[in-house]
Amino acid sequence: MTDEAPLRIDIVSDVVCPWCIIGYRQMDEALAAEGIEAEVHWHPFELNPQMAEEGENLREHVAAKYGTSPEESRKSREQMTALGAELGFTFNYADDMRMYNTFRAHQLIHWAESADKAHELKMALFTAFFTERANVSDPEVLADVAAGIGLDRAQALQALKSESHALPVRQLESFWASRGINGVPALILGKKYLVTGARGVEAYREVLRQVVEGQAA
Repeated sequence: MTDEAPLRIDIVSDVVCPWCIIGYRQMDEALAAEGIEAEVHWHPFELNPQMAEEGENLREHVAAKYGTSPEESRKSREQMTALGAELGFTFNYADDMRMYNTFRAHQLIHWAESADKAHELKMALFTAFFTERANVSDPEVLADVAAGIGLDRAQALQALKSESHALPVRQLESFWASRGINGVPALILGKKYLVTGARGVEAYREVLRQVVEGQAA
């Protein structure tokens, strides 16, 4: 597709969703392997919209939400850590790690779009949460992450404190929910092909071939 327009990929996800970064990295490798240029657009989804400001212990949260045992949780974290390592991403889980609400993080990503930095910020936020175990609900932490990719820290903080991007984020969340998206990651390829979950590099390659063939037909 080197002579074609980039393939548009819309990804509905949350920055505290491990399968979202795993799925994205798998898709990115599949794109490279197939020689396909893509234009990625990120869209908000909150795994924990009702979570309190202070967050919750990750293990306790997962156990309460999904009914997983400590052993199941440990094995799942080990699996995700291994998958991440294969894809060049570091999961740095710890027993005292906390889960947070991400409404502010999504507002910051929306704000960063005007500077064409939404994708870079999304990647930085995945790292902040999973590798650095940062509180991605804290405005000061979020502003630091924004500054770390070259955005103006004071402007980032102002955007968060003013909540100037709160309504657009809520509207986007409602839009995708109305389209039946109730779990993440959800990837929409070429505005018409929906793929959910972290499928694996080879599975994504097959999907991409089918999408390209469908567009060429």
